[in-house]
Amino acid sequence: MKLDTVKFGLAGGIISALFMFVLALGSAFAGWGTGMLDSLATMYIGYKAGFLGGLIGGLWAFVEGFVSFYLIAWVYDYLQKEKQA
Repeated sequence: MKLDTVKFGLAGGIISALFMFVLALGSAFAGWGTGMLDSLATMYIGYKAGFLGGLIGGLWAFVEGFVSFYLIAWVYDYLQKEKQA
């Protein structure tokens, strides 16, 4: 089975972005996940609790999630070709 690398990357990027956005809102309004948010903020410039910080973190996470999941699908497809040969 061959994976569509772009669609797989988009799915990973969207899920990653949603997670980061929800974490920023949850941290701002409910106070949960602040330790995790602070740790992630050291890697993602502009990421902080709140709506704008969530959008910025979501953008970073989308890019990272897209690239990561794209590469996972590409490696999977490559290994499938090797197996069939």
